Amino acid sequence: MKNAFEFKTLTEFTDYFKDEETCVKHFVSVRFANGEYCPHCGHTEIYTFKNGKRYRCAKCKEDFTIKTGTVFGESKLPLRKWFMAIYLLVNTSKGISSVQLAKHVGVTQKTGWFMDHRIRKAMQQNGGQLFGKVEADETFIGGLSKNMHKKKRLAAIKGTGGTGKSAVFGLKSRDGEVRAQVVKSVGSVDLHPAIKQHVAAGSVLYTDQWVAYRGLREYKRRMVNHGAKEYVCGDCHTNGIESFWALFKRGYHGIYHQMSKKHLQRYVNEFAFRMNRSQESMQSKFSELVDRMSKGTSMSYQELIA
Repeated sequence: MKNAFEFKTLTEFTDYFKDEETCVKHFVSVRFANGEYCPHCGHTEIYTFKNGKRYRCAKCKEDFTIKTGTVFGESKLPLRKWFMAIYLLVNTSKGISSVQLAKHVGVTQKTGWFMDHRIRKAMQQNGGQLFGKVEADETFIGGLSKNMHKKKRLAAIKGTGGTGKSAVFGLKSRDGEVRAQVVKSVGSVDLHPAIKQHVAAGSVLYTDQWVAYRGLREYKRRMVNHGAKEYVCGDCHTNGIESFWALFKRGYHGIYHQMSKKHLQRYVNEFAFRMNRSQESMQSKFSELVDRMSKGTSMSYQELIA
């Protein structure tokens, strides 16, 4: 999507989106980039009310706003506040808590939390398969065992150390793109289907010696032995995906402090979205997400807390 504006700093961003009228005009240009249409029936002839805030379809006669049928839904919040929240979420490397977002944007913490998750809804990861050289690794998300009561800590460190935590599996192409998803377990029954879905057959797969990676005959598997403190052997390592986990966990412990299992995948998507666009400009990331939100579907508060 070609941008009609330029910004490299927060000051330039707020200078451009100086009022609600500018934000609405920008979103209209994004949503109707390929021509006006009705979100209810898809008809391309619509009428605009004199106040410019509502539209009516010439065919189905339904009224709608520029937000109808998008991730924004029928939110009563000004688009300027939504744009500010999007900017903050896509341009902070470790994320931003709903408390801080609420303070910056000027909403309640409850509203900030709701805005955060609606924006994350538009941060879905790309489809298609990775190919070439791909790193694979898994991790567990949850409280630090050292902060637990002794009895709980002993239970938490049994086996793979994931008792009571959520398992997340990740892949990283050496070309840069990350894919990550919450999985039921780190056993082969869950990891094998995830790898086959996201990695093209014939690719080189770099892993550690975890037993769940055995039997993947479609790939040229290369291993490092972390148990023997071997982390790099030639070009064989999993440092790329482990760097993603390190960033994710810094965000978890330092910013969010807790991520419920129910919403964990959206948080994973958020970090993957930023990681995959780390070399892109602030403007490019913001514009892509606004475009995605114009094409996405809304999520009610009741859906979020159900």
